[in-house]
Amino acid sequence: MKKPTLEDIKKVLERGVEKVYPDVEGLAKLIQEKKIKLYLGIDPTGGTLHLGHGVVLRKLQQFAELGCETILLIGNGTVRIGDPTGKDSSRPMLTDEEIEQNFATWKRQASKILDFSKITIAHNGDWLDKLTYAQMVKLMAKTTVQQLMERDMFQQRIKDGLPIFGHEIIYPLLQGYDSVAMEVDLEIGGSDQTFNMLMGRHLMKEYLGREKFVLTTPIIDGFDGRKMSKSFGNFVALEAKAEEMYGKLMSMSDEMIWQYFEILTDEEMSNIKKMQRQVAEGENPMVFKKKLAREITKFYHGEEGAKKAAAGFERTVQNKELPEEMPEVVVERAGLSLLELARLAQPEESNANLKRLVAQGGVELVEEDVLRVGKRRYYRIVVK
Repeated sequence: MKKPTLEDIKKVLERGVEKVYPDVEGLAKLIQEKKIKLYLGIDPTGGTLHLGHGVVLRKLQQFAELGCETILLIGNGTVRIGDPTGKDSSRPMLTDEEIEQNFATWKRQASKILDFSKITIAHNGDWLDKLTYAQMVKLMAKTTVQQLMERDMFQQRIKDGLPIFGHEIIYPLLQGYDSVAMEVDLEIGGSDQTFNMLMGRHLMKEYLGREKFVLTTPIIDGFDGRKMSKSFGNFVALEAKAEEMYGKLMSMSDEMIWQYFEILTDEEMSNIKKMQRQVAEGENPMVFKKKLAREITKFYHGEEGAKKAAAGFERTVQNKELPEEMPEVVVERAGLSLLELARLAQPEESNANLKRLVAQGGVELVEEDVLRVGKRRYYRIVVK
């Protein structure tokens, strides 16, 4: 592989990046000088991956394509503890079997973005499980309780009178030790992981006397303007069907178009800025929202899938027609409630989200045998 140009490096370090510690210039210089080693750590807790996860996955793939030594670290050691990031309660511990099953599900979804032939998979249980009592004490002596308690979520729990368990306090130390064990030059992750990643930077200096760069990616909003989250139901799953993906992207606010273009597509920045100028001069943003929805959908479903999704959106949403093809929901009797029908149509959705959707008028029988769930998902009701 040919040596990356400074322009190639700058694109990876500046686009879709929130911050580089200690500085982007130093990291760019290091990449020019040698083949750096970097990693992204994940705790395989299972569940659905969405475009928010896709932000950092795309960044990992970009480093792999630069020719860097790129590692995906499976936190089979740390996941047994559970990172409290963004949580107001302790996370349940997982068995080895659950961890492997979860990673298989995670890898299947992430394969839509990651080329695993260019990425090395490692497991932090290989070194964390071997730490002796003396090594663990030495690790804990590398920082103070006050430093560990600086985390925002711990401060919030104290304020709310909620418990903080000892195993959660040492989580950043264990995650930080990953950097030491692999002797990396760089760690990447979402900005919500900044505290943990900077702990790794601190430990690299303490143990090895060398710098570790940290690159954070932004947390994107969902199509309703709140942080993209499964709990909010405002996410676009990486494995969503083309029609659903396209439709959800079309429901976002106009202000979000440009961030999505920059972070989730390969559209040239000069073109993105040109589109922004056109909107400022009076062009309808719907034109570019359609382009965005089509580009993202094409990435996950190919040209034909994106084309079909765009046509379906125009037919069902803009022209108010029913879809030509609808998945069937088979029921044993007529007269089921809207909530019961919604559960049958979307068994993967949480009961709380479906109840909220029904209460908000998001579920209805548009015809005697056609159920609409959400804005754009239609199902044909078939009675046995």
